[in-house]
Amino acid sequence: MQIFDAVSEQISAMGLPLFAVSATRAEWPDTPLLLFLHWHGFRRATPLQLNGVPMPARAVPSSALQFDGPGLSSTAAEEALLEAAWRLGAWQLERQQLRACNTAGAPDSEAFACRLAFGDNASDYPDEPVLGGDLELRLAQMALAAQRGYQQWLFQPVKGGVWAGIGPADDSLGADGGRQSDCPVRPSPPAPGQRVVYQLGHHNRLLLP
Repeated sequence: MQIFDAVSEQISAMGLPLFAVSATRAEWPDTPLLLFLHWHGFRRATPLQLNGVPMPARAVPSSALQFDGPGLSSTAAEEALLEAAWRLGAWQLERQQLRACNTAGAPDSEAFACRLAFGDNASDYPDEPVLGGDLELRLAQMALAAQRGYQQWLFQPVKGGVWAGIGPADDSLGADGGRQSDCPVRPSPPAPGQRVVYQLGHHNRLLLP
């Protein structure tokens, strides 16, 4: 999975900075990894132009990408996400292992979180739909996740993102906010019900309060 290359191409094509990158995968063998690019930007709601009448702007919708293939596993997906997060200058990659929400006694909030994780936000955020990818496949994967559980990842890129100059000093970052070397961090075993945070980057300077 060339996630780094795919994200870099999308940044160049959109001409907008990224706020965050999230990914979701149903807990089942050979299921695809769904990647969502969350943009920081606004656009006019309509191309119509009226003299003296300001047109409202809307947030640019998130973009959806799909990565699949025979033998795709959560470990392989996480390795590719760690590499992308590292190369894009992220400070950390967060992973959550979430249970099936179609379970007796599960709160509505878990079902809502599952819907958002798979890009099904049309009924709650009609002005901010997720664009791209196969909508029917996403809905089918969401239904599978509701039965089997799912994993979700999140990172905030510095290169091509809005986070340049924000946060702690990181000597591993290049001038463009990215990193050229291979990611030295390896995936850890699945931890059902737990949140795992991979810390990326380093600094060699003394930080004073």
